[in-house]
Amino acid sequence: MELLFARNELNEKPKKVQLDKIKEDLKKDGQKIFYFDRDNSHKDMMALVDALEADGYNVYFREVKYGLADDEYMYEVHSL
Repeated sequence: MELLFARNELNEKPKKVQLDKIKEDLKKDGQKIFYFDRDNSHKDMMALVDALEADGYNVYFREVKYGLADDEYMYEVHSL
């Protein structure tokens, strides 16, 4: 599964990341907060949550609004 990390600037392209890389980071650190771009589908984000929970992690998922427009949000995934 390929996901997009959140952009640092509004006009730049989001960076791609594989699910395996996310799992490696979690194994190394134990817990981590990831921010994903709004261009990811909600279905893909739920698949990420399910995959991490299947590996025994507690996962907290939410949408973070950073502006007033409907498309000004990102996804936050906190894995423990």
